[in-house]
Amino acid sequence: MALGFVLIKVSPMREREVYDEIARLKEVEELYPLFGEYDLIAKVVVRDFEELGDVVVNKIRSIKGVLDTKTLTGVKF
Repeated sequence: MALGFVLIKVSPMREREVYDEIARLKEVEELYPLFGEYDLIAKVVVRDFEELGDVVVNKIRSIKGVLDTKTLTGVKF
């Protein structure tokens, strides 16, 4: 299992539209709006880090209105 927290910057006035599209992705377990440098944070849980990269690049970053992402990977102690 691979866990990623994806910070997402969104074009102004597109926050709700992008939120709704990301919320429909089966790999996204949690999604929250933020105030500050990034507009959204998504908790993505997938099989491996290759799939995590695929979700970020091909699903999240391809959404109209997404300007930038930063992915933090999680590990278990």
